[in-house]
Amino acid sequence: MSNSRAGHGARSTVRPNCETGTRTPLRTFLPTADGISIDSVYDPGAVVYNSSPPSAVHPVFVIAHGFTGDVDRPHVRRVADAFARHGAVVTFSFRGHGRSGGRSTVGDREVLDLDAAVRWARSLGHPRVVTVGFSMGGSVVLRHAALHRGVDAVVSVSAPARWYYRGTAPMRRLHWLITRPEGRLVGRYGFRTRIHHRDWDPVPLSPSEAVPRIAPTPLLIVHGDRDGYFPLDHPRMLAAAAGDHGELWLEPGMGHAEHAAGDGLLARIGDWAAARAG
Repeated sequence: MSNSRAGHGARSTVRPNCETGTRTPLRTFLPTADGISIDSVYDPGAVVYNSSPPSAVHPVFVIAHGFTGDVDRPHVRRVADAFARHGAVVTFSFRGHGRSGGRSTVGDREVLDLDAAVRWARSLGHPRVVTVGFSMGGSVVLRHAALHRGVDAVVSVSAPARWYYRGTAPMRRLHWLITRPEGRLVGRYGFRTRIHHRDWDPVPLSPSEAVPRIAPTPLLIVHGDRDGYFPLDHPRMLAAAAGDHGELWLEPGMGHAEHAAGDGLLARIGDWAAARAG
């Protein structure tokens, strides 16, 4: 896989401006274990910025976006702003998305992207790290917690429980986008997402297989009862795999992922994470 950066590859290191009292994010490119450069942003958060010492009191939320998202998308920034009321926030673009390098493997090697972001959050002085993922990102946070450990709480929103699901029209369209050359062209030029042409080999650990390995780390599974991509058997399968260490919220009237997560839900997730990541 290519490890070249997309678009402009200049490194940005804007530090929080303590003299003026303004919250200025830090933006940089993080190297993954397999050599991909990941566009990443750190926001100290309103609560964290105004407290002392911040890292000992409040968690840092590492946000894993859904497929075709990136760190600059308005819906990703809205989620980041919501969690910034509860702690610091790290957002990043998965490989093949936005200005990050490489090509998307649709949830496989993206675990390494998340791990780079989690390690960065730790290096910034935060002992409590919460990963929050949406859709594809929801599957990535589950697999990361199972394979890499090192986080204090995990929240998976609108995630699949199993691979290769084609039971809904949106998922059939998504598989066309991923598997067909013309679909990958649409992904590249229509959604700013560069998708790898190779099939998974080997097939990665599925989300439902990953969940039992997360214990005893606190786990929250969130899913809408109007999700057009993954019906309710997916969150129920994940919850069953989690057993007593997982918590399931089935949200009435909610659709899919970041676009459907209202401010009230994000606030409840933030409260849950801050309480559990002790």
